[in-house]
Amino acid sequence: MIREPFLFRQTFATILADDPEHVVAAREGMIRARQVLEAQIARDPFFQMTFDPYVPDSGESIIRRMADASKKAGVGPMAAVAGAIAWAGVESMTDAGAVFGVIDNGGDIALISDRPVRVGIHAAEALLSNRIAFVVPPQDTILGICTSSASVGPSVSFGIADAVTVFSYDVALADAWATSVCNQIRLQDHSVLDRINRNEVVGVLAIMGDTLVKWGDLPPIVPAVVDEQLISAGDRL
Repeated sequence: MIREPFLFRQTFATILADDPEHVVAAREGMIRARQVLEAQIARDPFFQMTFDPYVPDSGESIIRRMADASKKAGVGPMAAVAGAIAWAGVESMTDAGAVFGVIDNGGDIALISDRPVRVGIHAAEALLSNRIAFVVPPQDTILGICTSSASVGPSVSFGIADAVTVFSYDVALADAWATSVCNQIRLQDHSVLDRINRNEVVGVLAIMGDTLVKWGDLPPIVPAVVDEQLISAGDRL
Protein backbone atom coordinates (compact mmCIF):
# COMPACT_ATOMS: atom_id res chain seq x y z
CA MET A 1 0.00 0.00 0.00
CA ILE A 2 1.19 3.50 -0.85
CA ARG A 3 0.94 6.23 1.80
CA GLU A 4 1.73 9.65 0.41
CA PRO A 5 1.34 13.16 1.88
CA PHE A 6 -0.40 15.75 -0.27
CA LEU A 7 0.38 19.44 0.11
CA PHE A 8 -1.20 22.08 -2.12
CA ARG A 9 -1.37 25.62 -0.79
CA GLN A 10 -3.21 25.23 2.53
CA THR A 11 -4.37 21.65 1.98
CA PHE A 12 -2.37 19.07 3.96
CA ALA A 13 -3.77 15.56 3.45
CA THR A 14 -2.66 11.94 3.28
CA ILE A 15 -3.46 9.64 0.37
CA LEU A 16 -3.59 5.84 0.66
CA ALA A 17 -3.69 3.83 -2.55
CA ASP A 18 -2.54 0.60 -4.19
CA ASP A 19 -1.48 2.11 -7.51
CA PRO A 20 0.72 5.18 -8.17
CA GLU A 21 -1.72 6.24 -10.89
CA HIS A 22 -4.47 6.44 -8.31
CA VAL A 23 -2.30 8.72 -6.17
CA VAL A 24 -1.90 11.01 -9.17
CA ALA A 25 -5.66 10.95 -9.74
CA ALA A 26 -6.29 11.84 -6.08
CA ARG A 27 -3.95 14.80 -6.30
CA GLU A 28 -5.56 16.05 -9.50
CA GLY A 29 -9.06 15.73 -8.06
CA MET A 30 -8.20 17.68 -4.92
CA ILE A 31 -6.36 20.39 -6.85
CA ARG A 32 -9.30 20.89 -9.23
CA ALA A 33 -11.73 21.09 -6.33
CA ARG A 34 -9.60 23.58 -4.45
CA GLN A 35 -9.17 25.78 -7.53
CA VAL A 36 -12.94 25.89 -8.02
CA LEU A 37 -13.38 26.77 -4.35
CA GLU A 38 -10.78 29.54 -4.45
CA ALA A 39 -12.47 31.04 -7.51
CA GLN A 40 -15.81 31.00 -5.67
CA ILE A 41 -14.30 32.75 -2.64
CA ALA A 42 -12.68 35.38 -4.87
CA ARG A 43 -16.12 36.15 -6.38
CA ASP A 44 -18.04 35.81 -3.15
CA PRO A 45 -15.96 36.27 0.04
CA PHE A 46 -19.07 35.80 2.21
CA PHE A 47 -19.01 32.10 1.25
CA GLN A 48 -15.80 31.73 3.25
CA MET A 49 -16.64 34.02 6.16
CA THR A 50 -20.14 33.07 7.25
CA PHE A 51 -20.86 30.63 10.09
CA ASP A 52 -24.50 30.41 8.98
CA PRO A 53 -26.07 28.31 6.21
CA TYR A 54 -25.50 29.90 2.83
CA VAL A 55 -26.42 28.71 -0.67
CA PRO A 56 -24.78 30.76 -3.42
CA ASP A 57 -25.71 30.65 -7.09
CA SER A 58 -23.21 28.11 -8.44
CA GLY A 59 -23.33 25.05 -10.64
CA GLU A 60 -19.98 23.70 -9.43
CA SER A 61 -20.19 20.32 -7.70
CA ILE A 62 -18.00 21.16 -4.70
CA ILE A 63 -19.82 24.46 -4.07
CA ARG A 64 -23.25 22.81 -4.28
CA ARG A 65 -22.16 20.01 -1.95
CA MET A 66 -20.77 22.40 0.66
CA ALA A 67 -23.82 24.66 0.44
CA ASP A 68 -26.29 21.76 0.72
CA ALA A 69 -24.40 20.37 3.72
CA SER A 70 -24.35 23.85 5.27
CA LYS A 71 -28.13 24.15 4.99
CA LYS A 72 -28.85 20.70 6.43
CA ALA A 73 -26.44 20.90 9.37
CA GLY A 74 -27.01 24.56 10.22
CA VAL A 75 -23.41 25.69 9.82
CA GLY A 76 -21.41 27.77 7.35
CA PRO A 77 -20.38 26.09 4.11
CA MET A 78 -16.68 26.14 5.04
CA ALA A 79 -17.50 23.62 7.78
CA ALA A 80 -17.65 21.09 4.94
CA VAL A 81 -14.50 22.13 3.07
CA ALA A 82 -12.10 19.37 4.13
CA GLY A 83 -14.62 16.59 3.56
CA ALA A 84 -15.68 18.02 0.20
CA ILE A 85 -12.09 18.21 -1.06
CA ALA A 86 -11.31 14.68 0.17
CA TRP A 87 -14.49 13.49 -1.57
CA ALA A 88 -13.41 15.04 -4.85
CA GLY A 89 -10.04 13.31 -4.55
CA VAL A 90 -11.50 9.84 -3.98
CA GLU A 91 -14.02 10.34 -6.80
CA SER A 92 -11.07 11.04 -9.09
CA MET A 93 -9.43 7.83 -7.84
CA THR A 94 -12.52 5.76 -8.62
CA ASP A 95 -12.73 7.37 -12.08
CA ALA A 96 -9.19 6.06 -12.58
CA GLY A 97 -10.31 2.53 -11.65
CA ALA A 98 -9.44 2.42 -7.94
CA VAL A 99 -11.31 -0.01 -5.68
CA PHE A 100 -9.19 1.08 -2.72
CA GLY A 101 -8.53 4.70 -1.92
CA VAL A 102 -8.40 6.73 1.26
CA ILE A 103 -7.88 10.47 1.69
CA ASP A 104 -7.44 11.80 5.21
CA ASN A 105 -7.79 15.58 5.16
CA GLY A 106 -7.08 16.46 8.77
CA GLY A 107 -9.41 13.87 10.27
CA ASP A 108 -12.00 14.30 7.54
CA ILE A 109 -11.80 11.08 5.57
CA ALA A 110 -13.26 9.90 2.29
CA LEU A 111 -12.69 6.28 1.36
CA ILE A 112 -13.61 3.42 -0.89
CA SER A 113 -12.21 0.03 -0.04
CA ASP A 114 -12.24 -3.62 -1.04
CA ARG A 115 -10.99 -4.59 2.45
CA PRO A 116 -11.66 -3.65 6.08
CA VAL A 117 -9.96 -0.42 7.15
CA ARG A 118 -9.10 0.65 10.71
CA VAL A 119 -9.72 4.31 11.46
CA GLY A 120 -8.25 5.51 14.76
CA ILE A 121 -9.75 8.27 16.89
CA HIS A 122 -7.59 11.12 18.20
CA ALA A 123 -9.29 13.10 20.94
CA ALA A 124 -6.59 15.09 22.74
CA GLU A 125 -6.58 14.40 26.48
CA ALA A 126 -9.86 12.48 26.60
CA LEU A 127 -9.47 9.18 28.43
CA LEU A 128 -10.47 7.27 25.29
CA SER A 129 -8.03 9.20 23.09
CA ASN A 130 -5.59 7.11 21.06
CA ARG A 131 -7.05 3.91 22.50
CA ILE A 132 -9.90 3.03 20.14
CA ALA A 133 -10.49 2.64 16.41
CA PHE A 134 -13.34 1.84 14.05
CA VAL A 135 -13.09 -1.28 11.91
CA VAL A 136 -14.80 -0.06 8.73
CA PRO A 137 -16.03 -2.92 6.53
CA PRO A 138 -15.36 -2.93 2.76
CA GLN A 139 -17.13 -0.08 0.94
CA ASP A 140 -18.02 -0.11 -2.76
CA THR A 141 -19.50 3.40 -2.44
CA ILE A 142 -17.49 6.38 -1.20
CA LEU A 143 -17.97 6.81 2.54
CA GLY A 144 -17.26 9.91 4.62
CA ILE A 145 -15.83 9.59 8.13
CA CYS A 146 -15.39 13.11 9.44
CA THR A 147 -14.28 14.29 12.87
CA SER A 148 -14.54 17.65 14.61
CA SER A 149 -12.96 18.55 17.94
CA ALA A 150 -13.10 21.40 20.41
CA SER A 151 -9.72 20.41 21.84
CA VAL A 152 -7.65 19.37 18.78
CA GLY A 153 -6.60 21.44 15.78
CA PRO A 154 -6.99 25.09 14.72
CA SER A 155 -10.57 24.97 13.40
CA VAL A 156 -13.13 27.20 15.11
CA SER A 157 -15.36 25.28 17.53
CA PHE A 158 -18.04 26.53 19.92
CA GLY A 159 -18.34 23.23 21.79
CA ILE A 160 -16.75 21.07 24.44
CA ALA A 161 -16.45 17.66 22.78
CA ASP A 162 -13.00 16.14 22.44
CA ALA A 163 -14.11 14.40 19.25
CA VAL A 164 -17.29 13.97 17.23
CA THR A 165 -17.09 11.51 14.34
CA VAL A 166 -19.85 11.32 11.74
CA PHE A 167 -20.37 8.63 9.09
CA SER A 168 -22.24 9.47 5.89
CA TYR A 169 -22.11 8.59 2.20
CA ASP A 170 -22.34 12.34 1.62
CA VAL A 171 -18.81 13.27 2.73
CA ALA A 172 -19.47 17.02 2.84
CA LEU A 173 -22.51 16.39 5.02
CA ALA A 174 -20.48 14.19 7.37
CA ASP A 175 -18.01 17.06 7.78
CA ALA A 176 -20.74 19.67 8.33
CA TRP A 177 -22.62 17.55 10.87
CA ALA A 178 -19.39 16.76 12.73
CA THR A 179 -18.91 20.50 13.21
CA SER A 180 -22.55 21.11 14.10
CA VAL A 181 -22.74 18.29 16.66
CA CYS A 182 -19.38 19.24 18.16
CA ASN A 183 -20.60 22.82 18.57
CA GLN A 184 -23.80 21.82 20.36
CA ILE A 185 -23.54 18.49 22.19
CA ARG A 186 -23.08 18.62 25.96
CA LEU A 187 -22.67 15.97 28.64
CA GLN A 188 -26.32 16.25 29.66
CA ASP A 189 -27.76 17.48 26.37
CA HIS A 190 -27.66 15.31 23.24
CA SER A 191 -30.68 16.93 21.58
CA VAL A 192 -28.69 18.02 18.51
CA LEU A 193 -28.66 14.36 17.48
CA ASP A 194 -32.46 14.42 17.20
CA ARG A 195 -32.17 16.82 14.27
CA ILE A 196 -30.05 14.51 12.13
CA ASN A 197 -31.78 12.78 9.22
CA ARG A 198 -31.20 9.03 9.54
CA ASN A 199 -31.55 8.68 5.77
CA GLU A 200 -28.53 10.95 5.27
CA VAL A 201 -26.24 10.10 8.17
CA VAL A 202 -25.25 6.56 9.11
CA GLY A 203 -23.88 7.07 12.61
CA VAL A 204 -22.26 9.43 15.11
CA LEU A 205 -19.78 8.91 17.93
CA ALA A 206 -19.08 11.72 20.39
CA ILE A 207 -16.33 11.66 23.02
CA MET A 208 -16.42 14.09 25.92
CA GLY A 209 -13.75 13.27 28.47
CA ASP A 210 -14.51 9.71 29.56
CA THR A 211 -18.10 9.87 28.21
CA LEU A 212 -18.92 8.17 24.92
CA VAL A 213 -22.21 8.87 23.10
CA LYS A 214 -23.36 6.70 20.17
CA TRP A 215 -26.08 7.43 17.64
CA GLY A 216 -27.21 5.41 14.62
CA ASP A 217 -25.23 2.52 13.17
CA LEU A 218 -21.48 2.51 13.78
CA PRO A 219 -18.79 0.06 12.66
CA PRO A 220 -17.23 -2.13 15.36
CA ILE A 221 -15.02 -0.21 17.81
CA VAL A 222 -11.88 -2.00 18.97
CA PRO A 223 -8.91 -1.21 21.22
CA ALA A 224 -6.10 0.48 19.30
CA VAL A 225 -2.92 2.47 19.59
CA VAL A 226 -3.20 5.56 17.39
CA ASP A 227 0.10 6.85 16.01
CA GLU A 228 -0.16 10.64 16.16
CA GLN A 229 2.56 10.95 13.49
CA LEU A 230 0.07 9.60 10.95
CA ILE A 231 -2.45 12.37 11.63
CA SER A 232 -2.90 14.81 8.72
CA ALA A 233 -3.05 18.55 9.37
CA GLY A 234 -6.07 19.03 7.11
CA ASP A 235 -7.42 21.83 4.94
CA ARG A 236 -7.05 25.53 5.70
CA LEU A 237 -8.42 28.51 3.79
